[in-house]
Parts: sequence; C-alpha cells; structure tokens
Amino acid sequence: MRQKVFSKDIILVLAATFFYMASPMLVTPLITGFTESIGASAALMGLVGGLMNLVSLFCRPVAGNLADRICKYNLSFIGAVFMTAACVGYIFAPNEIVVIIARIINGFGFACCSVCMATWMSNMLPKEKIGSGMGFYGTMNALAMAVAPAIGVSAYQTFGYRVSFVIALIFSLAIIVVIQFTGDKGEPENMNAERNDTERADAERSDAENTGAGAADVKQKRRLELIDVKVIPIALIIMLFAIPYCATQSFLVTYAEIRGLNVSVSLFFPAYAVVLIVLRLSLRNLFDKLPFHVFLIASALSELLAILFLTIMKNNAVMLLASCFLAGGYGIMSSVCQSTAILLAGKEKRGLANSTYYIGLDLGMTLGPVIGGALYGGLDIGWFYPVLMVTMPLAGVVYIGAGRRMREK
Repeated sequence: MRQKVFSKDIILVLAATFFYMASPMLVTPLITGFTESIGASAALMGLVGGLMNLVSLFCRPVAGNLADRICKYNLSFIGAVFMTAACVGYIFAPNEIVVIIARIINGFGFACCSVCMATWMSNMLPKEKIGSGMGFYGTMNALAMAVAPAIGVSAYQTFGYRVSFVIALIFSLAIIVVIQFTGDKGEPENMNAERNDTERADAERSDAENTGAGAADVKQKRRLELIDVKVIPIALIIMLFAIPYCATQSFLVTYAEIRGLNVSVSLFFPAYAVVLIVLRLSLRNLFDKLPFHVFLIASALSELLAILFLTIMKNNAVMLLASCFLAGGYGIMSSVCQSTAILLAGKEKRGLANSTYYIGLDLGMTLGPVIGGALYGGLDIGWFYPVLMVTMPLAGVVYIGAGRRMREK
C-alpha cells in the first residue's frame, strides 16, 4: 500500500518538531541578558550564549547512533525531559553556575530531539516524497524560529525573564504530551538486521573458539560510527551556507548602528521566516524532482545577492530584499541538504546521516559569530559582508571535490 504523506503520526511529529525548536529559540535571545542580571561577566555571557550549540555539536554523533539503534519515541522522550529540566534550571537559577549547567543539559536534550525528530519524520515518508516531506519539517523549524523569539521577548518586556522561561518550559512539556499519541514509535530500521547479525556473530564466535579466527571480523561488524563519511560534503556545504546567516544574526544590529543606517532591523528575520515558509511550500514538489546541483547553484546565487544587498543597503526596502534572498539561500539549502544527506546514507543510517548534517550546521552556527567578530574587530565595517561572499564559491568547490559518486547518488 502507498504510504500517506500526511498521516496522523507525521502531523504529530511535525507539531513536536515545532515545540522542540521553539523552546530553545525562545530562550536564546534572553539568556545572555538574564545571565548578566544575576551577576555574570561579559565573557561568561558569551560562553552561556554559545554553550548549548557547542554541547550539541559533541553530542550529535552519539545521538545519531542512538537514533538508528533505539526507538525514536524513547529518544525523543529523553531529549524532551532534558530540555524540560533545563528550563526548570533557568526559572529557578540563583546564579550563573546553575545557568551553565542548565545550558549543558539543554544542549544534550536539543541534540537528541533534533536528530531523532528528523530521523523519525524521514522514516515515515515514502522515498519519493522525502524532499517535500523534509521541506515541511524545515518549515516547522522556521516557524518556531520566527514565532518563539517574538513570544519570549514580549513576555520578558511585560513580565520579566523567568516568566518567559516558563513559556519555554511549556513548549518542552508539549513535546512529551504530543508524542504520546503517535502510533508509529519509530522502531529502528535495522532491528531485524541487528538480530540476524547477533545470531551470526554468535555462530562466528563459536567457530572462533574452535579455529582461533573470526573474532576480529565480528568486532569490525559491530563498530560504532561517529559520522557518516558519505554525508561529510553535505555537512560542509550547509556549514558554508550557515556562516553568513549566523554572522548576520549576531551582527546585523551592530552593523546597522556602526554604518548609521536608517533601517528597522527588527523586520529582517520575521520577513526572512515568512518568505522561507512561502518558498518551501511553493517548491515542495520540486524538492523531489530536481537534482541537488540545481538547488546548490540557485541558492548560492541567491545568498550572494543577499550579501550584496546587505553590503549596499541604505533603507528598509533593500534590507527586506536581502532577507528574501537569504531565505532563498541558506533557508532553502538547509532543507535540501538534510534530505540529500538522508538519501545518501540509506534508511538504516538516517540517524547517523542527520547527526552528521547537524554537525555541519552546528559548526556554521558557531563559526558564523566567531568569523563575524573577527571581521568586525579586524577590518573596516564596509568589508564585513564582501569577505563573507567567499563562502559560496567554497561551497561549489566542496561539491565538485566530493566526486562523481555523490553527484550521481
């Protein structure tokens, strides 16, 4: 029977996806200010701001292996519990040490949920609909990234930091509630294969006891993989697309102030999110029909135009054009790269593929602000965006260097 593209379980996983992304995205714009309000130094504020993504970066290989080996429901539940615990830590934190511990816990929970939800979603999709299905998955992420910060900032301005963190706690609890109603619990695809491998390994081990051989082969078959080698080029490409976006996210306000621009920076990311949602819905059928290099070329040109408009912007109209083209660049490629990673890896390794993809994304999210800070401190502000243009040719170089096998696949 042909599997439904929008079954009840898929809709529930999409809802849980919104909540897992909304919880940390609500906290992100507030956590540095909150840490300062309870006595942290400027250096510690910066550490707290990036700590969740740093922890996620190191946890993703483990989460990716777990997503291929255990029930997706169980891993999502564990991740949601950790995210809930982190929010409780924020709400009652008496000092910055508790905030740091909560950020570490949040990073582990976020890594589990992000890898697991993406794998769970992809496993419920027919192969010919993975591109469009993961496009909807990305749309839920984009919606959460647009809505949650606005809710958090509004709640903070009206009620204070801790009430905002209560809302983040509600989002985390909503993950736990929503996944209770799923019928497909996301059992690992390789469960039967692993059972057969175990039986085969027992037989080989028995033979090895008699022959003195075979133990090394058994050990080799059961090795733990930290990344999927086939997905590394995709991870590098999304990293390069993420660097200009994350540098903009961190420095756009400062960039506009230093250049004395009369623009409403607060409009940039909501406009980006709206355009991205429209693009993903409009292109959903093309994600499964057009080859990867078509999206790579189109999105690279779009991101280059975004960087160009940010370089020359003098008013809101040019700034909004930049946000539109950035949605066509990084926004579209984040979905295309994720679905391509899933297809490259095969169904039994989708958790590992997702974790490898997210490693690239985490690196981009970490390097973007770091590179932006270096450019801001070391060059004239007018060169901030022109230097970032180099990322798009580098993405093309990675694709060309990845080899014919990846392009054919």
